[in-house]
Amino acid sequence: MEIFQNFFYWIDSFLSWIYSFLESIWVIALLKGARITIGLTITSVSAGVFLSIFLALGKMSRRIVINKICSAYIFFFRGTPLLMQLFFIYYALPMISPVFLIPIRNQELNRFVYAFIAYSLNVAAYSAEIVRAAIQSIDKGQFEASRALGLSYAQTMRLVIIPQSIRRLIPPVGNEFILILKDTSLVSMIALIDITKVTRSIEGSTRSALVYIPAMFLYLIITWVFSFVFHKLEKKYSVYE
Repeated sequence: MEIFQNFFYWIDSFLSWIYSFLESIWVIALLKGARITIGLTITSVSAGVFLSIFLALGKMSRRIVINKICSAYIFFFRGTPLLMQLFFIYYALPMISPVFLIPIRNQELNRFVYAFIAYSLNVAAYSAEIVRAAIQSIDKGQFEASRALGLSYAQTMRLVIIPQSIRRLIPPVGNEFILILKDTSLVSMIALIDITKVTRSIEGSTRSALVYIPAMFLYLIITWVFSFVFHKLEKKYSVYE
């Protein structure tokens, strides 16, 4: 019995030592920041790509008003810096009207929601051009055949054109995902605790710039993982051989 007690004692001591070691090289804190980085990237890119489909269709619309509105939206978000958009949505909009205030008491979650909105709107603008190009790359005969079968414009897009376009979206959307993953470092400017914010806090408390080394490696690992995932998806589903 004493042997087992000693065994578990040494195991517990060893695990405590590993935790202390990881904490001493800032890994634990950086991994906590990685949750925000990864979560914000996945949610904002997903929402942005979904919204971009409607923007792309709107820009392709023959109705002048819809076309101009979607074109103006895309021009604005593609023509202004992402950091400026983040500041405008987080600081300026609530000052313009209380309607834009997000009633969440948890400050961290509040900042995350504002960042999610800013990044989603930005991704939507860039992805809209990607989606539009993918839709226009589909042979016009597909559209004509669908209309000949009695499908409406909306049905043709929903059932025929867009499903085929999705396969062509994988490579460019993957690139956009990686770009946004790195651009999430900007959220540290509104005190959202991502990898960059954690890194800067550790540097300020320890006065050691060496923390940037594991932080950069963590970004590289995350980027590699998602690049690998998109590569596999592209290889399996993309039309490009």
